[in-house]
Amino acid sequence: MSEDAPRPGTIMWRDLTVPDAEAVGEFYREVAGWELRPVEMGGYSDYAAAVPGSEDEVVAGICHARGENAKLPPQWLIYITVADADEGARKCVAAGGEIIDGPRDMGGGRVCVFRDPAGAVAALYAP
Repeated sequence: MSEDAPRPGTIMWRDLTVPDAEAVGEFYREVAGWELRPVEMGGYSDYAAAVPGSEDEVVAGICHARGENAKLPPQWLIYITVADADEGARKCVAAGGEIIDGPRDMGGGRVCVFRDPAGAVAALYAP
């Protein structure tokens, strides 16, 4: 892990995956004031939500439930940094959790979306 990589245990990202990211993005633009910046996904755009008036303060992603993201539930998802997503997935199952998606390659690392024993959904991400 490089020196500028997030430390294991930190929440490094959050996003929302829904059937219509454009409409839901507009909802958050209106309610939270976020600026929506399109992110080309190969035939459609997901959105980076940014703090109004900022050059680079992106706070979340709003994504379409398509392709590799089709299995993700329509809820805010946090990404928790771990050293090894595959090992984290094994530990999750052993501790009573359930794997929803992955582990798989994503964004230069590995991700695993899981449901904890209480039913909450989160993701593990290893850069």
